[in-house]
Amino acid sequence: MISASNITLAYGKRILFKDVNIKFTPGNCYGLIGANGAGKSTFLKILSREIEPDKGTVSIGPRERMAVLRQDQFAFDEETVFNTVIRGHERLYEIMMEREALYAKPDFNEEDGARSAELEGDFAEMNGYEAESEAAVLLNGLGIPEELRHKKMKELEGGNKVRVLLAQALFGTPDVLLLDEPTNNLDLKSIKWLEDFLYRFANTVIVVSHDRHFLNQVCTHTADIDFGQIQVYVGNYDFWYHASQLTLRQKQNENRKVSDKATELKEFIQRFSSNASKAKQATSRKKLLDKLTLEDMPVSSRKYPHIMFKPERASGDIILEIQGLSKAIDGVAVLNGFNLTVRKNDKIAFVGGNSLAKSTLFQILAGELEPDSGTVRWGVTITRAYFPKENSSFFDNDLNLIEWLGQFSPPTEGETFARGFLGRMLFSGDEASKKCSVISGGERVRCMLSRMMLTGANALVLDEPTNHLDLESITALNDGLIAYPEVILFASHDHEFVSTVANRIIEITPGGVIDRTMGFEEYLEDSDVSRERDEYYHGHAEAQL
Repeated sequence: MISASNITLAYGKRILFKDVNIKFTPGNCYGLIGANGAGKSTFLKILSREIEPDKGTVSIGPRERMAVLRQDQFAFDEETVFNTVIRGHERLYEIMMEREALYAKPDFNEEDGARSAELEGDFAEMNGYEAESEAAVLLNGLGIPEELRHKKMKELEGGNKVRVLLAQALFGTPDVLLLDEPTNNLDLKSIKWLEDFLYRFANTVIVVSHDRHFLNQVCTHTADIDFGQIQVYVGNYDFWYHASQLTLRQKQNENRKVSDKATELKEFIQRFSSNASKAKQATSRKKLLDKLTLEDMPVSSRKYPHIMFKPERASGDIILEIQGLSKAIDGVAVLNGFNLTVRKNDKIAFVGGNSLAKSTLFQILAGELEPDSGTVRWGVTITRAYFPKENSSFFDNDLNLIEWLGQFSPPTEGETFARGFLGRMLFSGDEASKKCSVISGGERVRCMLSRMMLTGANALVLDEPTNHLDLESITALNDGLIAYPEVILFASHDHEFVSTVANRIIEITPGGVIDRTMGFEEYLEDSDVSRERDEYYHGHAEAQL
């Protein structure tokens, strides 16, 4: 169990938390949610004692061990992958290292023998003899192949480093587990494995995630950061959303009733206060009016941008035709004879573990890359808008956001138009005058979505558009794409996003392409798809041999 008492933290005049009291009990998984900047990651750092609050204390049960998903990918560069995982249980790792050093001594003496007996007892008590097999299970579930497990961390690419650090946090069954964005860099298969792992996990879990499906699958409770406080709801993210919306509507309705009653009383008093026969009733109603109070509605930090894509014209019959498309990156084939015909009303989700293949395809469709061979033909009625996964080149300038958006606005529109548009995307007041060079990742994404909305395109190509967005912005984008009447081609690791937007699924595997006109949930459960996927992966592995 872990608890926080009277936690207060402020940065200057900005109060993040004020007298927060909360208890997290064993056997439960708490989803910590809140708008960007509300303090989710900061609160996890307070719980892990990485940050000291201005006031208050954090308590953990006696002899309980806490594990934290580390964000520093370079912290263990000189360690092997296996040892990095074991270091999730630092005391076990220390015992293991001392034990190995003792047994390696050429002059092993009686004192060493006594010490080794102590270490063996501690090692057994901590399940040290199962450590290697447990680490292997974790690494396998998170998609780290066996050939990487004895390499040094510095030899791994960034995505695999993150997976190893996640395995480190999960190792050794910690009593309290703190996870900040654990699904980042995971494919759908690894996310499903993590969901199953946390569902079976018997101790306390506190997790921050922007993946709504993940939160729904693993969370027994939702801890909502807003108004400088944390309120715990029993239930997953969907339950919190409906419960919080119901509470808000109830407060609004109660205030509206009070306001309507106050208006009615004021009108009566105004009409009859000078009427002698009604003066007594007017006085009585004035006393009632004085007793009416509107319940304070604090300003929430949770805000939803206005995201709506309006095509200027409907698409014709020919949308997109791709024939024999091939492309190699650094000498490695990422697309090989790829064919695709896009039909009217298609909303295609590209899935699978090869993100480079998907990004390369989208860059070719956007005209940013030339294929090695094959043809791409867009219909004559099609205007397209592209959201790239990497957007830093768009903001490598000294413009403020008003000037930046002005580059893509209609030539007849000026600063007022840009300010209004930015305001709907949550850049209000001075926020609209910020320099491009200082905005955050989530703010960049909202700018790029604004750019897309201004095109009036009737075909959208989006590569991981939910990266860096908070839950509110993801929800707004999700709803905007559901409402969009034309063609969408997109890639996303957000399960809920794919499930609610796509009506056609294309999976690029090492051995071929699986193409099904169906929703994502049906696709995941389709036995024919599973059989075809297994054949493609098995056939590719044999070809490699």
